[in-house]
Amino acid sequence: MNLWQQYIRPETVADAVTALTSAPGPALPIGGGTDIMLDLHQGRHSPVHTIVDLTGIPEMKILEIRDGRLFIGAGVAISHIALHPLAALYARALTEACDLIGGPQVRNVATLGGNVAHALPAADGTISLMCLDAEAEVAGVAGRRRMPLPELFLGPGKSALKLGDVIVGFYLPLAKPGEASAFKRIMRPQGVALPIINLSVWLSRSGDTSSPHPGPLPQGEGIKQIRIAVGPGGSVPFRARNTEAFLAAKAYSPENFTAALDILLEEIKFRTSAQRATAEYRRHLVGTLLRNTLAAAWERAE
Repeated sequence: MNLWQQYIRPETVADAVTALTSAPGPALPIGGGTDIMLDLHQGRHSPVHTIVDLTGIPEMKILEIRDGRLFIGAGVAISHIALHPLAALYARALTEACDLIGGPQVRNVATLGGNVAHALPAADGTISLMCLDAEAEVAGVAGRRRMPLPELFLGPGKSALKLGDVIVGFYLPLAKPGEASAFKRIMRPQGVALPIINLSVWLSRSGDTSSPHPGPLPQGEGIKQIRIAVGPGGSVPFRARNTEAFLAAKAYSPENFTAALDILLEEIKFRTSAQRATAEYRRHLVGTLLRNTLAAAWERAE
């Protein structure tokens, strides 16, 4: 049985949009295909008439500074991002996440756009982009638009992308002095499955940035702003906004961390997964994960 009837490999974003909207039956865009091809083979995806392969579009494979922001094309391979000096300089949480996705063969094929478009609540690339305040550039029938990343997700495996929409790439603010990010995850030893839990932090430091560890700090020295993302923390990729609001403009101290963890446990909605972990186990792990990820971002922001 054929999994599709027509295969198209456009060379421009405009041609990709046309191919998706003019297909005589259901059409599906693919990048690396490491997720969607398995879904098709295993019957977890509805039948497809036309596959539109985006890997031949040069614009979607660019990683550069553009208009004062870091632009990462949706077609850039995960392994390329993990090793790219610009990504390491301005988006450390993303490079750490990309270095942990799947195994080497998967990372050489999988794309950041595919990781995000699959809309899984604990996708490593997505969780790291959430703390980095990324915007997605989406091309569609009506032209191009920018979307804050959280607006892309409607539920587990359900994105807000419409028929003909293609994620062209992502725009990330450039990290300034006193700002840094980090990503960590807890996973099974083989490292090829979805994480038990993952977490990313971006923060900016205020005052003296020379203190490397949590502890009592002089007045005015501590966290200026912070963003925290956790997966899976709900039905969509989760930003811990209440926890962020508490930690902003506060000293980086054990007392504030303990209070912040209580707020995080109150606002997050862990669920039990038969394949990975119970909700109770994730609640047990998240404190250590938050502490370690926060410490890494704090030290880098010196």
